[in-house]
Amino acid sequence: MKIAMFTNNYKPYIGGVPISVEHLAEALRARGHEVYVFAPTYKEQTEEAYVIRYPSFPVSIAKAPVPNVMTLLFEKKVKELGIELIHVHHPAIVGNVALYLKRKYQIPVVYTYHTRYEQYLYYVKPLERMERRTRVIERYLDYFCRKCDLLLAPTPGMKEFLQKKHADVPIHVLPTGIPKDCFTPDPQKVRALRDTYQGGADYLFVTVSRLAREKNLLFQLEGLALFKELLKGQGRTFRHMVIGEGPQKEELQKEAARLGLSSNLIFVGMVPNSQMKHYQAAADAFLFTSKSETQGIVILEAMAAGNPVVALDASGVRDVVADGVNGYLCGEEAAQWAQGVGRLVADRSQYHRMSRAAVETACRYAEGAVAAKAESYYRELCSQSLTV
Repeated sequence: MKIAMFTNNYKPYIGGVPISVEHLAEALRARGHEVYVFAPTYKEQTEEAYVIRYPSFPVSIAKAPVPNVMTLLFEKKVKELGIELIHVHHPAIVGNVALYLKRKYQIPVVYTYHTRYEQYLYYVKPLERMERRTRVIERYLDYFCRKCDLLLAPTPGMKEFLQKKHADVPIHVLPTGIPKDCFTPDPQKVRALRDTYQGGADYLFVTVSRLAREKNLLFQLEGLALFKELLKGQGRTFRHMVIGEGPQKEELQKEAARLGLSSNLIFVGMVPNSQMKHYQAAADAFLFTSKSETQGIVILEAMAAGNPVVALDASGVRDVVADGVNGYLCGEEAAQWAQGVGRLVADRSQYHRMSRAAVETACRYAEGAVAAKAESYYRELCSQSLTV
């Protein structure tokens, strides 16, 4: 099949959607399909085969350039390449382009519901002041989803959420696949990273996240400050790698200093996807406090490296983290979350059991199996379109 994937953000921008798009596109190509990613232009981008760059405006939202889809490039390339199906990953901007091409050329459109957009409204200043801002977003999403031919949910929980709103549109579950190499970190690189970042501490933790308000990282700092107090009585210490960039970085650094965590936290910055597995494997556990996930991609990547997880019991997370099996799910109280981290590292035999269970969980999300599912959904949709 000839497939086009439309996205509002992509590499080198770090985020769950770019990771999901890249993994699925590569896995589908491995199955013999032609998959083209239509992505915005960035100053630091690397040219890649099968990635078609369209313009961006010289402005940004949350440090992500705003796509400029007022171009004939989409239509020109879709016609030239003989695209049979469009898989769109955002409902606005490129989403509108996808619906236009669907109407004009009768190309089926698939949409993956990656993001709970109502939880990101504070980035859009005019909407922030609207009393009913959530309804504005929900109405648009309802409209967009009704116009698509197939909706994909990253988790069963998100499928249930969508079915309550869109019972008239076919919905399937398609998680983000985990590449094979996520399971094989290089032992030498892992040791070098641990030596670099552990700094003589007893434990080394990691978080991979965009440093932004919706990721709830201020809560994480509060929990870490309480965990540090718990360790004091045991004469133990920890260090924590925070991987990622974002608009909240300076605020997080100031808060870490206020809480006495400056010596514990290392703001690592951006790490290439190809190197992430080494950082994950270098840590003792993956710490997560986001409440806005549709699927915790970074959680699964951590598990592939053998990392148990301590996270908040939230949508997208509870579909992956089994409490007491491959990690701990905690209520939204900093003391409870800190105790979860303490429980994880207190019992080494239990820790190793959870580490093995984490890898087993990640194996169920291997990208080859996910791509096979996507292929079956695509073929079913295209065969239906031909008979209509």
